[in-house]
Amino acid sequence: MSENPTPARGSATSAITLLAIAAFAAQAMVRVTDSLLPQIAADLNVTVGAASIVVTVYLLAHGSVQLVIGPIGDRFGKYLCMAIAAAGSTLMVLACGLAPSLPILVAARLACGLATGWIIPLALAFVGDVIPYERRQQVLGRFLSGQILGQLFGQAAGGVLGDYFGWRNVFFILAALLGIATLGLFYELWRNPITHASSAPARTGSGFIADYAAVLRSPWARTIIAVAFVEFGLMFGAFTYVGADLHLRFGVSFTLVGLFVGTFAVGGLIYSLSVHRLVQRLGQIGLAALGGALLAASFVTLAFEPTAFIAPLAITAIGLGFYMLHNTLQTNATQMTPEARGTAVAIFSSSLYLGQTAGVAAGGVIFDRFTAVPVFLFAAVGLLALGLWFSRQLVRRRDEGK
Repeated sequence: MSENPTPARGSATSAITLLAIAAFAAQAMVRVTDSLLPQIAADLNVTVGAASIVVTVYLLAHGSVQLVIGPIGDRFGKYLCMAIAAAGSTLMVLACGLAPSLPILVAARLACGLATGWIIPLALAFVGDVIPYERRQQVLGRFLSGQILGQLFGQAAGGVLGDYFGWRNVFFILAALLGIATLGLFYELWRNPITHASSAPARTGSGFIADYAAVLRSPWARTIIAVAFVEFGLMFGAFTYVGADLHLRFGVSFTLVGLFVGTFAVGGLIYSLSVHRLVQRLGQIGLAALGGALLAASFVTLAFEPTAFIAPLAITAIGLGFYMLHNTLQTNATQMTPEARGTAVAIFSSSLYLGQTAGVAAGGVIFDRFTAVPVFLFAAVGLLALGLWFSRQLVRRRDEGK
């Protein structure tokens, strides 16, 4: 790979650790209201269906804002933009906990999505700016632990804390965590020169259109963006319905469904903790191929499992296989257009959300008509083919010296 960054002097470890804390809270916000909907509905005197709009508006805001944040981060500094976004997120999450009515909660969640949507894409681009490509996948793999734990918190702990302390206090806890991260980010901006690093200072005068053109004219960038769309479409177009399938096919209680599905994060943490060894042994080519194969085997297992208690092992393997493939994609996304890295990673991230939306919609149609089995099998075949095809593209680029 060419165009490795030349980081400024300073500690990348402390800067990235604080970003991982902010990413934890940002990822938790994506899913935290799922398990809180019944409490929100009862407290605000609305139906669960009406309350579910707080989920929809957040996802729409979170995904759509990423189409515009990249050029801004490239122009004004990624770390500064993330610190400001974290400050805004803190205030808006606090507003969620204080909301006296559903319309105000919806407005606060909309603002939350617009603010938190900056954090993870620009964090990935920042890592690309300050970490040489040869070490980047290992650093990104460890950085993923914050997102993975945030997802687990949002899906599981959010409901538990809501039961014990009420849904409003869940938002207050997240606001406090974001507030701590915000103070840390601004402190790093003040004392750590590496937070002012940029991959392409010469491009500060270019416009949005020039930045997007720089990304989209690259065949490799277009490939990564398309693969990201397909990956999330196949993955979450199937994984979204794992819990419903376990409940309908085996009569598994909703409590156990939550615990079973939560093992996805366990697989992700296994990857995060072993990423150094995996990258050394397998390299990106092996990770992409093996990740696709592991996903395929796991979804086939879910399709034909004779008992629900096999599911946790299969779901753990899905988490491991997914992050093997996805982290390889992420790493390539941070290098596909170094001269407009923030824009490139933001487009990549938006592609993930669009793919997930399309996949979940298509999977729902198939699930309602034909059960989850064909959904899982289609995902298995598609993810295996995607992993093998992408690994071949990596071989081709290696042979071409790119």
